Amino acid sequence: MKKIIRILAVLMVSVGCLGIFGQTAIAANFSNLTLQSSPVLAVEYRNPADAKLATDYGQKVDLNNANVRFFRQFRGFYPTLAEKIVANAPYKNVEDVLDIPGLSDTQKDRLQANLDKFTVTKTSVVYSGAGDRFNNGQY
Repeated sequence: MKKIIRILAVLMVSVGCLGIFGQTAIAANFSNLTLQSSPVLAVEYRNPADAKLATDYGQKVDLNNANVRFFRQFRGFYPTLAEKIVANAPYKNVEDVLDIPGLSDTQKDRLQANLDKFTVTKTSVVYSGAGDRFNNGQY
């Protein structure tokens, strides 16, 4: 019985291979093909995240909406100072970040030196919802 199954299997594989190699390609002629144009309704949709990126938020670090990883670009901010900044938000203006309780003189100097790289916008759920400001899932 096993011998018959082996012979059938070899025969089927052989016929299958012959079928693949025995086919000829047929070229299609697309020279007479015409496409009809149809009107397209163009609607621009900007989600809240994209709209915010078009403001200062896209150029500077927003103290009210940025997560702790945004502060990695500044020497001495991540993770300790960045966590303090995020934990004490929201801020009314950029200078309010200097009033965080418990800052050391070194941390205040670092903040003062980088105030021009920060901005403050209205807190947005798009960026700060579900605890993403502390852990945004990027490892």
